[in-house]
Amino acid sequence: MRDPYQILGVPRSATEAEIKKAYRKLAKIHHPDRNKDDLKAKDKFAELNSAYEIVGDKEKRAQFDRGEIDAEGKPRFQGFEGFSGARGGPRQHDFSDFSFTAGGGRRGARGPDPSEDIFAQFFSDAFRPGAEGQRRARPQPQKGDDVEAVLTVTLEEVASEAKKRLRLPTGRDVDVVIPKGVADGQVIRLRGLGQGAPHTDPGDALLTIRFASHERFTPDGLDLLLRLPIEIEDAVLGGTVRIPTLTGTVSMTIPPLTNSGRTFRLRGKGLPGKSGHGDILATTEIRLPEVIDERLTDYARKRRAAQAD
Repeated sequence: MRDPYQILGVPRSATEAEIKKAYRKLAKIHHPDRNKDDLKAKDKFAELNSAYEIVGDKEKRAQFDRGEIDAEGKPRFQGFEGFSGARGGPRQHDFSDFSFTAGGGRRGARGPDPSEDIFAQFFSDAFRPGAEGQRRARPQPQKGDDVEAVLTVTLEEVASEAKKRLRLPTGRDVDVVIPKGVADGQVIRLRGLGQGAPHTDPGDALLTIRFASHERFTPDGLDLLLRLPIEIEDAVLGGTVRIPTLTGTVSMTIPPLTNSGRTFRLRGKGLPGKSGHGDILATTEIRLPEVIDERLTDYARKRRAAQAD
């Protein structure tokens, strides 16, 4: 896979907020649902999500920047310490404690060492007749096929970071903890849970998160949009209204002469993210009485007459 920074179009010095903003922008552009005629849209979207899995995670990003993992999140081979490829150069004690036997084995004062077979194989290959001092490359094991699945979650489950059980196409049941900052349509890679075959490593499971529709809220990133009906007397005189959240209801005071379409922000009542919660954006809608109110009707007639004069 390409460099995840290049895929997201951000420099290596980008902040977490800049990376998240770039990911969301590109996710909307390349989402398969918006590019049904593009046969490569699915691959682009999967590549985008894989890139965000690396640089969108603080720990994985640091490991990638240090060269400890590759663009797919797999550990990189760092070489043996004491050789020219090791960090910090050769160390004085790297070979001083090793005494190799004619059979390629090793004896040492420290007793058995788990690296014995590695060093024995290295020197055996290096000095085998006809090898010309070259190490023989070993074929890498093939990887099984990836599988795809969809996990539909409610906004309440996202808010509580719930654990959900899912059956993969392989027939395996797994428990998935909904991560902080997950977005609708985001693809999460579950490594090693794909198809396997003899003598191969299993592939991965690509899990697409889908938000179930909600009767009150519309998600916008980590924010939640809410249509808030208010009584006409509260709109005119001001008052206290009850606002629903994903964890209960809260009270909010609205000022006098509040028009329809005015938006109030309830901070920290939205969806959880890696660095905090989003907000609820409540937009007012004045609710008229369901039956005719003579006093209100009389007031409206007098006000219309006054404006006509």
